[in-house]
Formats: sequence, structure tokens, C-alpha cells
Amino acid sequence: MKKTGILLLIFVLMFNIGCEDKQKKMAQLEDKKDQSVITDKERMEWWSDARFGMFIHWGIYTVPAGFYKGNAISNSAEWIMNKGKIPIAEYEKFAKQFNPTKFNADEFVALAKEAGMKYMIITAKHHDGFSMFDSKATDYNIVDATPFKRDILKELAEACEKQGLKFGFYYSQAQDWHHPGGMGNGWDKDLKRVSSDEYVFEKALPEVKQLLTEYGPISNFWWDTPRQMTKSVVDSLHHITTALQPNIITNDRLGDDYPGDHKTFERHGPKYQPEAKYWELCQPVSGSWGYRSDDNNFKSIPTLIRNLIDQSSKGGNYLLNVSPTNEGILKMEAVERMKAIGAWMKNNSEAIYETEASPTNEEPKWGRITMKTLDDKGLLYLHVYDWKDGASLPIALTNEVEACYLLTDKNRPFQTESSENGIQVKLTGEAPDSVASVIVLKLRDMPKALPRKGLGQDNNGLVILPAYRAQYENLQGPGAQYNEKVDCISSWDSETARVYWTFEIDTPGNFKLMADYSGSKDSEIKVSLNGETKIVNIPASGSNTKRFKEIELGNFKIAKGGIYELSLMPMADKWKGINLKAVKVQLKK
Repeated sequence: MKKTGILLLIFVLMFNIGCEDKQKKMAQLEDKKDQSVITDKERMEWWSDARFGMFIHWGIYTVPAGFYKGNAISNSAEWIMNKGKIPIAEYEKFAKQFNPTKFNADEFVALAKEAGMKYMIITAKHHDGFSMFDSKATDYNIVDATPFKRDILKELAEACEKQGLKFGFYYSQAQDWHHPGGMGNGWDKDLKRVSSDEYVFEKALPEVKQLLTEYGPISNFWWDTPRQMTKSVVDSLHHITTALQPNIITNDRLGDDYPGDHKTFERHGPKYQPEAKYWELCQPVSGSWGYRSDDNNFKSIPTLIRNLIDQSSKGGNYLLNVSPTNEGILKMEAVERMKAIGAWMKNNSEAIYETEASPTNEEPKWGRITMKTLDDKGLLYLHVYDWKDGASLPIALTNEVEACYLLTDKNRPFQTESSENGIQVKLTGEAPDSVASVIVLKLRDMPKALPRKGLGQDNNGLVILPAYRAQYENLQGPGAQYNEKVDCISSWDSETARVYWTFEIDTPGNFKLMADYSGSKDSEIKVSLNGETKIVNIPASGSNTKRFKEIELGNFKIAKGGIYELSLMPMADKWKGINLKAVKVQLKK
């Protein structure tokens, strides 16, 4: 029997025994009517209510901090081994220099709590293969390979439990540039390759099991970049996670057929409210996920606060990343921003925690709206960015108003006017907050939104499907996402990321589909509309997102009016990624 088969057999036997013990214990708990295992709705409730969490990217890549042999290496700091094509033997030396003696778990968690964050997720192992905990599967870890000799994850887990924050792990399950079976290392010629399955059963599965059994209750497991893993190992990773921590919440990056509990948007949040019930935007506070010494591209305090509001207004979470240095502390710019967000949250957190998406399903020009339901009535929070004395805020609801006042001062009321055209809230005085002032709008009943025309035909029979109105599903890694800066779908590098729009046809007939795109290499895409599917070659055009070309995606017949879906799905093994600005569905005359 091959080594991989032996390892698989041994692990499965050991895991099955462990699972049987786990199942017996669970059965005993059920007999005692123990409520430790909760329903899916209850399991997701705390996460949805929390709205705000801290992401931490930390590893031995903080030693080179973005530079190798005196040269700045592109991309985020944690990719330096890959982008710099650093041999394993050279990269391992950074572990001997990793000694973050200024790290204090209690202070770190306290800062997250001060910022208003409700959960924390840290990189247990990133793509470089270095384990930031006392791994039993490899000596290439923070306790055995560094002078620091302390288990950071254990200290953070204990600090989070003590201070009331949920705690979870990021884990790179497929990529491991250090292990001979891990994916992603194509530059180190001294690496004697073994199968990916061998890597998973020798390292990834044992480490995941350890993380889920020795670090207390784990709220989240954040998978990343599955690549081409076999179904058996993906099944095993999924099974061990849910078996050992039944109440755990996972993202959508484990592998095919495992959508996880929530969708993930990376760096750029959705312009339009996603159809997904649960979703999260992860975003670094600066330019890089991991610490780079030359990274001073910190987002402004207003931008960060409004990003949090924006995700909440669309019904999503905001996972804000910080990057500790080689000393174990954050740069002052990051600390200042955490404290500033916390100061705003101290006064306005009621308008973030336990809220729902805006009932108007739109982005008002003056700010954003979040909502709660209280006694079968709508309770709206108007986050006003553009405050002008005497100006009126249009709200696309036809309800009667019960009360309207400043969140931080109930004795400061505002006049309102309700009509069939919507609600008007009149602003008076100066803005109470320079970033976002929150007004409470109590309705007499549940929100009644004004009819909002969806995507549909203009007078010439044309439907324009813009990038910001696209929906996504089955993402692996960033997959595809809307980039607001260039107003297009970018980072569409996953062949399993489907992009689609729903729109209305009033005048049926024959339609020609045209797309505005750019791409550096040839790709193929599957275009589906009204039961018809066409395979279209997308020729290289250049990757500049400022220079788009137009391409025909085919002709389709729609015989009657109604609601339709246009779906774009990359063709496996023939997809190199494109940028997409819009698709036009033009009625042919």
C-alpha cells in the first residue's frame, strides 16, 4: 500500500474512533436535554447581530516585512515567499528571527473590544506553511522554531474568553509552500513533491483537529484558497470541523459543494445588497494584509466608520484586518483608528448591532439606513454623512412616523412629513458628528417601501446590467467582486465563480448580448439566458481596467415578458480571468 493510503487509513480509523466518542457524548448530552448544540438560525444569530469583527494576519513574514535582499517585493507581505520566490531553506531562517516580545494578548483583545468588535479571527497557518501555534503535526511552528517559544493562539483564545469576544481561526487548507504536498510552490526546485492528499492527512487535518480541540470554543473557521483539492480531503476537512465544533461558523472557501455559512467579499464591499442571507466583507486597515514596513496606506477614520455602516446597511458584516509587527504590536496609525471607531461606536453602536438591512434597498445620497423591528414596528437609523442645516432627507417609505430624534439626544427632535411619495426628514442645526450622525426614525408600523424599478428595458428595448448590480455564487477565494474604484467586476480569477443578474423584459423578441471587458489572456465563458446556453471565447484585450473592449456574447430569444436571469460561468481549465464593466441585452429590430 502507498504511503498516502496508509496515512489515510490510519487517520480515518483514528478520526472515526474520535467521532464515535464524540457522538456518544453528544447523545448523552441530548438525553440530559443539554442545549449546547443549537439550531442553524440560533448558530448564525450572534454572528449576524455582531456585525463587526477583527481579522489578524500575522506570521514570520513580518521579519522581512515586504523586502527581500534589499528589494521591495510586490503584493501583501504574507505573499513574500511566493512573489520573491524565496527557497524554503532561506525562508525558514525568518523563524529564528521572529521574537514578538512586546505582544500582550489581553491588551490586543481589549483594543478590539474598545473598537466595538465582537469577534476575532487570526491566521493559524497562512500559505507559507508556518504554524502560529504549538502544532503537533510539525516543528515548523511558533513554539519549536522561534526564540519566542509561546503559543500566541492559546493566549488570544484565553484572553477572548475572559473579555467576552468570540474567537476563531483562519487556515490555508490547500496552499502550503513549505510542505512537499502543499499547493502553490512552483519555484523551489529542491522540493521533492508528494501528493496533496498526503499533505492534508499528514499536516492539515491533524492541525485542524488540534485547533478545534485544544483552544476552547471556536466560533469561526475561515478557510482560504482551496485550489484543486480532491473531494475526499475536502469532505474530511468539512466533517472534522462540524463534528468537533457543531456550532462553528464557516465561510465559503473550503471547496466545491461546500458553500459554508456565509459568503465572503474581499477588499471591496458590494455596491448593491447581495441576495445571500449572510455575508461578510474582509478588508485590511491599510494596504497589506500582513505587516509591511513600507505600508503607510491606512484608510481614513471616516472611511472605516462608513465602511462599517455601509456593510450593516446592506445586511452584512465587516471583518477589519490589522497586521502586528515583528515586535508583536500594531503601528500607531492602526491603534488610532481602532480607538476612533470605538469612540463612534460608544455613542452609536445601537445603530449597528442587531440591525437588519435598509428596507428601502438603496443607497441614499445623504448616507445609509439600518433597521430593527420593535413591537412589529420599523425602527430606522438614519446615518447622515452629508448634514446641512435646513436640508431634507428623502426616505423611500410611505409610512406614518411615530417619532424622530437624534440617537445621542432624544430631546433633539426632527420634523417629518409623510406622503405617498415618501418620508421627508428635515435637518436642523449643525451636524453632531463629523463622520456620521445618527437619527432614529420610529414608524407606526412595518416599513412600506416605495416601488423600486429593478433592472429592465428602456424605451429602445435595451437592458443594461452594470457590474455593481451583479450577484455572485460559489466563490473560491476572492473569485469575483465589484471594484468601486474602476466600476467593474475584477479579480474574477476563480473558474467556479458564477456571476448573474436578474432583470425584467416588457417587450419580448430576439436579443443580442454585448459585454464591455478587458483581460490579459484568452478565456472561455458559458452564457445562459432563458434556457439557452452558449460557449463564448473571450480573446485577450489587455488587462488595463481603464481600457475596455466590447464583445458579442450571442443572440437569444425571449418569447414573452417576465423576469429573467442572465448567468456568466467560467469554463473550467479555459479561464484566465477578466474584468467586466457591464452586459447589454439589446432588443434586435
